[in-house]
Amino acid sequence: MAPVREWLEYIAAWSVLHAVGILPRRMARAVGAGVAAVFYRLNPRLKRAALFNLKLAFPEMTEGERRATARRLLRHIGWMGGEFSQFPRDSRESIRRIITIDGMENYLAAKARGKGLIYLTGHMGAWELAPFAQALNGHPLHFLVRPLENRRVNALVDRYRSLGGNRTIDKNEAVREMLRVLRENGDVGVLMDVNSTLEEGVFVPFFGVPACTSSGVARIALRTDCAVMPGYVYWSEGERRYHLQLDPALELVRTGDAEADVVANTARFVQVFEQYARRFPDQWLWVHKRWKTRPPGEPPLYPF
Repeated sequence: MAPVREWLEYIAAWSVLHAVGILPRRMARAVGAGVAAVFYRLNPRLKRAALFNLKLAFPEMTEGERRATARRLLRHIGWMGGEFSQFPRDSRESIRRIITIDGMENYLAAKARGKGLIYLTGHMGAWELAPFAQALNGHPLHFLVRPLENRRVNALVDRYRSLGGNRTIDKNEAVREMLRVLRENGDVGVLMDVNSTLEEGVFVPFFGVPACTSSGVARIALRTDCAVMPGYVYWSEGERRYHLQLDPALELVRTGDAEADVVANTARFVQVFEQYARRFPDQWLWVHKRWKTRPPGEPPLYPF
């Protein structure tokens, strides 16, 4: 990337985060929702992917219902952007006013095993809030991220993500660092609900359709015997606040057949995401091609 362009993108990103970050929280959410809506309209690929995915997952929905679901999803993504801009101003007290942590006893039980913990999570609700809220409540973690192309913008986003005491791990160099953190009984967050490549993934059902999913979490969990605990954020419309739900750690499938166990556990993990998406269809990231990678010899699923 040319240095001038890199700097211009950084200045633009910093300016937006700073400008929105000084607004009251509700106004910051509204601005974020507006930006997300405009971006959605200017990127027809996102709209096509969202509506196609929703039709595949919820064939009983009408076209109007799918469009409304996609619009609500964009609102939630925009709200998350607004919340992200507020991180430098947030404290334990302020974060507790907007998000409730449910199931802390499950987290403490998983930690008591002493073998480290993997948060099984995905692009659900305001997913950036989950690690931030945990950190401000005294439980910082490491989590995997895909570095942004612009290294200056990437450093800016990393700084915001780390304000509560969290640390990011480059997804391209994750295994060694994850093993180190787990050996020290640390916590690692992994967003594993997106499409994977044939080299990194296995095919397991997601809404009844084989979806290529990273097998890394299953392989590391089977190797280390760490706890794998589902954790996700959702917005409660009735309460007008977020909830971070921490569920009991999953018991791993161990049959003695290493590859079969990887597939079986990955399938269990993906069912967690499906259950969430069925419960909150407007709070899961439908705008990406989740079923893009197909088994060898199978034609592409997406017609665009």
